[in-house]
Amino acid sequence: MIEPHAPAPPGSPPSWGGPCGPEAPARLPVRPAVGRFLVLAGVFVCAACGLVYELELVALASYLIGDSVTQASVVLSVMVFAMGLGSLAAKRLRGLAAAGFGALEAALALVGGSSAMLLYAVFAWTGGWGGLWADGPRILLVAFSLAIGVLIGAEVPLLMELIQRVRRQDPGGAVADLFAADYVGALVGGLAFPFVLLPFLGQLTGALLTGTVNAVVGAALVLGLFRRDLARRARWLLLTANAVVLALLATATVLADDFERAARHAVYGQDVRVAVRTGVQEVVLTGDADGRPLDLFLDGRLRVRGSDERSYHEALVHPAMGGPHARVLILGGGDGLAAREVLRHPGVRRVDVLEADPGLARLARHDPGLSTLNEHAYGDARVRVLSGDAFHRLRATPSATYDVVISDLPDPGVTASTKLYSQEFYGLLRRVLAPDGRLAVHAGPVDARPRAFWTVDATLRAAGLPAVAYRVGARDTGPGPGSVPGPRRAAAGPPAPRGWGFLLAARTAPAPRLDPAAPRPHSLTPDSLARGVREAARTRMAGLPPSTLVHPRF
Repeated sequence: MIEPHAPAPPGSPPSWGGPCGPEAPARLPVRPAVGRFLVLAGVFVCAACGLVYELELVALASYLIGDSVTQASVVLSVMVFAMGLGSLAAKRLRGLAAAGFGALEAALALVGGSSAMLLYAVFAWTGGWGGLWADGPRILLVAFSLAIGVLIGAEVPLLMELIQRVRRQDPGGAVADLFAADYVGALVGGLAFPFVLLPFLGQLTGALLTGTVNAVVGAALVLGLFRRDLARRARWLLLTANAVVLALLATATVLADDFERAARHAVYGQDVRVAVRTGVQEVVLTGDADGRPLDLFLDGRLRVRGSDERSYHEALVHPAMGGPHARVLILGGGDGLAAREVLRHPGVRRVDVLEADPGLARLARHDPGLSTLNEHAYGDARVRVLSGDAFHRLRATPSATYDVVISDLPDPGVTASTKLYSQEFYGLLRRVLAPDGRLAVHAGPVDARPRAFWTVDATLRAAGLPAVAYRVGARDTGPGPGSVPGPRRAAAGPPAPRGWGFLLAARTAPAPRLDPAAPRPHSLTPDSLARGVREAARTRMAGLPPSTLVHPRF
């Protein structure tokens, strides 16, 4: 039987919910000091889980949709806004703080834990169908950010009630304790995601495990510490809800590998041959069986299409090799295909491949299909692979080390590579180039994104490397290397023009030409190169500012 509590003194705030309301102390099975510690430990774990949900949405959206800066801004801004809404909504639950917090954590565990799998499912099976479905991943991203933000925001007022019910203290001290546990938990969650969950469990299983921890801790805190404040029916409802949530998360965890394989086939087609996650990115190889061309995807972006990669790599490499070319640096190019074209030229004595992902270079060396495509370039003693940050490597490289630099990097519109299209980076390349050296840059599709392409040209000029632009390509319905990720279902409609855009730069504007001493390229000819220069010149956009590290223009 619950003893009636004494009336509140004059001037004290009103009570919500009688003896079990905010003014009544909780009837704990442990001493108040222990109870307070357990509540703060629950705050710590819930904060860690909440930050993992945020980071998981940012990472998966960046991988599936592209442009990490935009996705991080959308997720974090929507989530912070939703947290404010959740805090306001939770005011109505203060009289039922224990039951409300238990229901809240069960919902958050289910929504946050399943968010990665559902977002990936929408991307894989609807992302290429056009119309509203084409924006399905973005719509779901915002919906998850709102839902998770509301639930996280509602935690704080309820936890404030619970910690005050354990042992009443001045509001300022209670807030300090609560937020200290919250922020330390966020730190642990923020570090656990990139260093533990992502590399060892992956995005899907990591999110599901986080939801499981969230549900267990929330249920244990309410049903273990505050069970005497709950009616029998409320206890059974919470227990049943958490059991259902845990069963769903456990089932999804068991099926995660099968789901991922099915989703990968939906995205890349049925001929996925290799799918590995290196320490840097996901690498997928398709084709190379029964006559199907080999395609290479990096983090969902098509980087090599076997049916036309030779046209791309010949156009990227051969014009730069028209002068001295004994010492060559390839930026990116871990697939070995640019190195293959460099090695065709007589007089090459050294080829350094500066690749951020050593795992890709190892795959290109040992995978039968990819090593055949690059003609076993990594078996040549003149080729060596360098890893690490390109800025740091170039700063430590002596001046005038290379005769030719080949920049085989993703489009400048891909946020992760933007700094490698900056004026500061090109200044480093100018320093390591020999006085008569040349730099070839893949600058994205000049037809589809002329402003980005000519911004690269303006950036090169600002770094003291005037350039000549040229393009190659044809009308095609498929995505080109470096394109944004997405299922390979082609949308209905006429084929759109697609062409690769390149810039050939030097200390004085070079004249693109082919090395007469080298074997004749398969697709590139002097006439097609000259035509590509004329076609690119017609798209020129003058007066664009250069892109810098602190002011990227892409």
